[in-house]
Amino acid sequence: MNPALAGTHLFAEIHEQPAVIRRLLEEDRAPVAELARAIGARRITHVLIAARGTSDNAARYAQYVLGVRNELLVGLAAPSIFTTYARAPRLDGALVLGISQSGKSPDIVTVLAEARRQGALTAVLTNDVRSELAAQGDVVIDLCAGVEKAVAATKTYTAELAAIALLSATLSGEDKALQALLRVPTAVEAALTTGPVVAELATRYHDMERAVVIGRGFNYATAFEVALKLKELTYTVVEPYSSADFLHGPLALIEPGFPAIVIAPSGRLLDEMTALVDTLRAREADVICVSDRDDVLARASVAVAVPTPLPEWLSPLTMVVPGQLLALHLAHVRGLDVDAPRAIRKVTRTR
Repeated sequence: MNPALAGTHLFAEIHEQPAVIRRLLEEDRAPVAELARAIGARRITHVLIAARGTSDNAARYAQYVLGVRNELLVGLAAPSIFTTYARAPRLDGALVLGISQSGKSPDIVTVLAEARRQGALTAVLTNDVRSELAAQGDVVIDLCAGVEKAVAATKTYTAELAAIALLSATLSGEDKALQALLRVPTAVEAALTTGPVVAELATRYHDMERAVVIGRGFNYATAFEVALKLKELTYTVVEPYSSADFLHGPLALIEPGFPAIVIAPSGRLLDEMTALVDTLRAREADVICVSDRDDVLARASVAVAVPTPLPEWLSPLTMVVPGQLLALHLAHVRGLDVDAPRAIRKVTRTR
C-alpha cells in the first residue's frame, strides 16, 4: 500500500466502517425502538424520505428494505415541491424521514418542518444531532460515524444503511434478522480485503472514460452509490441502472471493451444478474462482477469476490465496499486529490 494513499482521510474512513457500524448497532437500539413503537402506535403505512446525494441512495435502499420486509410503502420526496413551488402534499398518516449526514441542507429541513407543521411523525438520520434537521425530528438517530473529513461520504453512507436495516429488524421483531445484522461489521471487514484486487483493477482501467454500474432490488442503491463515488472522485462518466431498465434501451451502449460493473450477490435476483453477465459478455463488454458467488464470478471478465455472504437484504453493506475502494484507487492512480475532489464541498446547501 502506498503510504501517501494510506494517509488520506478517505482511506481511513473507508476502513473505519466496521467500527462505525458496530457502534451504531450498540448505541442506536433505543431511539430505533422508540421510532418503531411510534410507527406501530400511529399505524403508519407509508413513508416519505427527504434526502440528497449519497443519502438519497440510502433512501433507495430503504424503499426496498422497508417495502419488502416490513410492507411499508416508501416514496422519495421531491424537495423542490416544498421550496421552489411552495406547495406541500398532505402528509397525514405518514412517517416523514429526513436523511442527511450534515443535517444542514435547507430543502431537506423545509420538508421535515412542513411535516411537523402538519402533525406527521418525523424522524431524522444524521451525523450531527445538533443540526437544523435534527431539530425537526420527533425521533433522532445518530449515525455515530464521528467526524467525516473527506468530501466523499463513505462511512456515513454505510451507517445510514445500518440504521435503516436496524429499523427494519426492529419493526419485524425477528431475532433472526437482528442476529444477521450483528454479523455485518465482520462481513464489512472481510469486504475490505478486496483492496489489493481493486487496486490492480484501478491500474487496468486508469484511462476509463465511461462505464455503467448495474444492480437491482436491494442493490439498486449500490449501483447509484458506486456510480456517484466514481463520478465525484475520478471525474468519469458513470451511469447507474437496474438490470431491468438497462435491457430496455441502454444495452445499446455496449460495445467491445465497454466497462460494466455488475453487482450480483446471492439472493432472489442472482439468476437474473447471471443472465445479464452472460448478455454483456456476448456483446464483448468488460464485465467487472462484484459477487459472493464463485459461479457468477467465473463468467465475468474481472472478478471481485466479496468473501462473506450476507442475507440479500443486508448485502448492500458489503457490496458497496469494492466500489468505494475502486473510486479511491482510481482517483489515486490518476493523481487526483482523494480527500477534496474539484468543484464540490462536504456540505451542500440546496434549496
